Parts: sequence; structure tokens; C-alpha cells
Amino acid sequence: MIWLAAAAAIAWLVLLLGRGFFWRADVTDEDADTLPDPAEWPEVAILIPARNEAETIGQVVAALRVQDYPGRFTITVVDDRSTDGTGEIARAAGANVVTGGTRPPGWSGKLNALRQGLEALAPGTHTHILLTDADIAHAPDSLRRLVQRAEAGSYALVSLMARLRCQSRAERWLIPAFVFFFMMLYPFAWSNDPRARTAAAAGGCVLLRRRDFEAVGGLAPIHDRIIDDCALAGLVKGPGRATWVGLTGRVVSLRAYPHMADIRAMVARTAYAQLLYNPVLLLGMVAALALVFLAPPLLALLAPGWAGWLGAFAWAAMVVAYAPMLRFYGLSAWRGFALPLVAAAYLLFTLDSARAEWQGRGGLWKGESLSRK
Repeated sequence: MIWLAAAAAIAWLVLLLGRGFFWRADVTDEDADTLPDPAEWPEVAILIPARNEAETIGQVVAALRVQDYPGRFTITVVDDRSTDGTGEIARAAGANVVTGGTRPPGWSGKLNALRQGLEALAPGTHTHILLTDADIAHAPDSLRRLVQRAEAGSYALVSLMARLRCQSRAERWLIPAFVFFFMMLYPFAWSNDPRARTAAAAGGCVLLRRRDFEAVGGLAPIHDRIIDDCALAGLVKGPGRATWVGLTGRVVSLRAYPHMADIRAMVARTAYAQLLYNPVLLLGMVAALALVFLAPPLLALLAPGWAGWLGAFAWAAMVVAYAPMLRFYGLSAWRGFALPLVAAAYLLFTLDSARAEWQGRGGLWKGESLSRK
């Protein structure tokens, strides 16, 4: 038991000190006001893939239309065979609408929609492309700040992780952990380091320099990826280009997750894909989560002697590491003591993701399965 406790304590020392200090949640766009204006404002094409998004698409387009961006920009919604009037609402709100066709074999639904939007762009016009989602609302200065950062840092890709909705009981307990786990897997400081192999992006808000995007083949090399945002970041960054990703309050998600089942479905869509559909990696993930998140409180409460003290240390480190993310979402740091239970829920969500893939229901996007089977 002492060895288990020691392993848990060492694991948390590594997470606190050896993962780019991801837990501090301090890679943000709070410095946006200090960024200089570019010598010339580039023309930007905004692309929004949408399928049955009637509830939010009007609000999303309206927010984009009032951007204070000094340059020229266009808004295109790709209506991916919606049955709820999404295209009509988007058109009435002022967007250009491309009617999507049937998904070719091997393409994910979202990437196929974006492919059609890209094909509709006039060649040689827009120098930058903003990929955003049909449930993402942008503050009036969002586009201007994105372009400022891209131009000031010569970034081929700039991405902001939208502030997720955190209002229902399920959201308050589970959503901050979703972002925490993502940053643990993809430390933003590492992703923003051109020398590091880590590459991350948040698919709800990705600004691309068009020439760099086209130089790596566009979407074709990642056409079947379910975790398409990080795949895109890796594709763009791979040849040695600089990319940047950070947290923000300037871009917010309108998607509500009122119940735990809603969050389970969101996580299960991509969790097994993150493990490369590999049962061995799945077992490794279960063991790692058990060691890092489940063992510390059990050891602290039940184990005698040094094993108990080491478990208490690991649990305390967990609470300290989670506190900045809880503060980012306006929640009490005391909730960090419940992170083991939250991690257990995510473990079950991941197992559910694997089960769905094995049953041929993996990677649902708007009701359409992207399973490889």
C-alpha cells in the first residue's frame, strides 16, 4: 500500500511541476488589449458548420455581424442537411448560406461541412479563415483580437477555448473538470511553444492563416478525425509553424448541458477516439485515473501511517491544482475535494465511449454516427 501511495504522490508532483504548469489556467487572452494593430487588416472568411442548430444559429450570426473588425469579413453558414430551418434562420440573420450535400465515405460530418464551405470561398480573396461553431457567441471585439494576436505573433493558427456554460448543477460539477482534463492532456504552454510537439486547439474558435492551412493540404489529411481541432493544430504546427491556444471569456458557448446525461454524451463522442480506439490504452487510462484521482482520498481516509499521509498529500495537491480552474468558472475551491468523484464519472463516460464504438455507434455528430465500423 505504501508503494501505491508513493506512486500517487509522485504522480501529483509531476502534474504540478512537470506538465507546463497547466493547472494554473493562466494562458488566456487577458492581454488582448495590449496587442498592436497590424499594418493592414486582412480579409477574413468566417465559416460555421451547422446541423439542426435553429435554437442558437440566429444569435451566433447576429453576434458576428456586429464585430468591430476594421477589415473586411464574410460570414458563411454551411447548412448540413438540417431539418429544423437552420439555413433559413441563418440567412435571415444575414449570413451567406451554403446548402450541404451528402457526406462522402470516410469524412466526418463537421469536417465535410467545413470542406463545402471552403470550396465556396473565392480563391485568392480571404487571407484568414475563422472556423467557429453554431453554438458559439463572440464578443464584439473577438475577431479583431484574434487577428491582432495572429499578426503580432506570426501565428499560423490562433484558437480560443470558449467559456463553456456552467449554470446547471451538472455543469457546475462536471464542466470545469472537462477543461481541466483537456489542459492536462494538452498543456497550453507546451502547445504554444514552437519547439514542443504538443499541439492543441479548441474547435469552437480557430483562426487560420489561409496560405499555411492550404500548404498542409487543408482538411483532407484529417478528414476522418473525430477530435478534429487538435488534429488540425498538429497538422498546421507540424512543419514548424507557430500556433497559439488559450482560455477566454470573450467567446462563450451557448450549448446547455442541464443533466449529467448530456455531458456524458458530449464526452463519450470523442473519449475513445482520444485513446486511438486502443483497448490497451483504455486499460492504461483506467489504471492511471485510478492511481491519480481515485486512490488518494481512499488512502487518506483508510490507510494507516505513511500511506495515509502520502494519500492526503496527493489529495491536497489535487485540490490545489484544480482551484484555478474552479475560480475561472466562478466556483468555490472547496469543490476540488470532490474531484475524485468527478474523475470517476469521466472514467465511466470514457468506458461508455468505448462501448459505443464497439457497438458501431461511435462518434455521433448531430445524430450521425462516425464509427469506423
